[in-house]
Amino acid sequence: MRRWKIALGAAVAVGAVSVASVHLLNPGYLGGGTAGAAPAPAAFVMPVPVVNVVKKTLPIYLDYAARVESIRSITLQARVPGYLQEQTAADGSDVKQGDLLYRIAPEDYQAALDQAKAQVQRDTATLDYAKSNLGRGTDLAKAGYLDKDSFDQRTSNLRAAQAALAVDQAAVRTAELNLGYAEIKAPFSGRIGRNQASVGTLVSVAGTVLNTLVQLDPIYVTFNPSETDLVQIEQAKANGPIAVDVLLPGETKPSQKGELTFIDNTIDHSTGTITARATIGNAKFTLLPGQYVRVRLHVKEQPNTLMVPQVALGSSQLGKYLYVIGKGNTVDQKLVSLGPTDGDLISVTSGISETDQVITGNLQKIGPGMPVSPLPQPKPAS
Repeated sequence: MRRWKIALGAAVAVGAVSVASVHLLNPGYLGGGTAGAAPAPAAFVMPVPVVNVVKKTLPIYLDYAARVESIRSITLQARVPGYLQEQTAADGSDVKQGDLLYRIAPEDYQAALDQAKAQVQRDTATLDYAKSNLGRGTDLAKAGYLDKDSFDQRTSNLRAAQAALAVDQAAVRTAELNLGYAEIKAPFSGRIGRNQASVGTLVSVAGTVLNTLVQLDPIYVTFNPSETDLVQIEQAKANGPIAVDVLLPGETKPSQKGELTFIDNTIDHSTGTITARATIGNAKFTLLPGQYVRVRLHVKEQPNTLMVPQVALGSSQLGKYLYVIGKGNTVDQKLVSLGPTDGDLISVTSGISETDQVITGNLQKIGPGMPVSPLPQPKPAS
């Protein structure tokens, strides 16, 4: 009995081994499976956005920190003494040439003018009498009824009357000027500052400051190019006026434009720079004296420049590089030399060709030689 059980167990084991061997050779043998093996899944290919290289004429700029300066800035003072009667323009007002800003009490100057005019009237009457008297004297002298000394006296009286009239007429003009000086007007258009003399102040000619007035349109922007840049600037000047863009702090596009109007005649030996100045139209008074800005000088045009998006650039120990689509839709890495920027684009002076397709996305997930699936994107704005 024991031998029979042992033989039966051995037969079962042999059968199990046989079935297992058949299953290994043909997995579909058991469980109703198919006769062939399932295909392996295809390898994943990274999709990447690509753009064509842009070829364009690139404007070349020189960029500087600059400071705004007023073309004219004056201190407002009185030309005649007196009590300040009125401030007619509020602090910080924008005024036009000829606008009334302050008035000094005019009564004394009006009285002086009236007195001078009255004196002129008296002198005119005296002169008329002297002329008439000389005319009668001339007739009497011809008739022999007037001696020479009396005739000469009448001539002298006429000349004295003429001189007195001339003096008093000058006094009238002086009085008119003084009365006019009692009104302080804007000598040019601009903006006044903070008042420095309250109404009722006794203003003296010795130097009582009333306010300040600065011209804001046009206005200067002053900067300091290096002596190296001066060569390019002079070359550009030889071809015509140099346009200047002004960018306020935080701006990426210029809000004001003008023209280079001045270059100094001496280079500062301690800094190697020279003072230059642009004149800028400032109708909205956006620029104020003392303000710091940036300026760009348009010095030339560079034709046939290859441009790529700045976001496509990578950096390594070897320098800047771009990923482009290589043979068989694989990644090709190209080291590049870069030039000036223009908005979101940057110029490439060497390393790529006009026919390259530049990869602009998924840059951290790809590497040289890796297969990719190009996804063409719209042409970058130029």
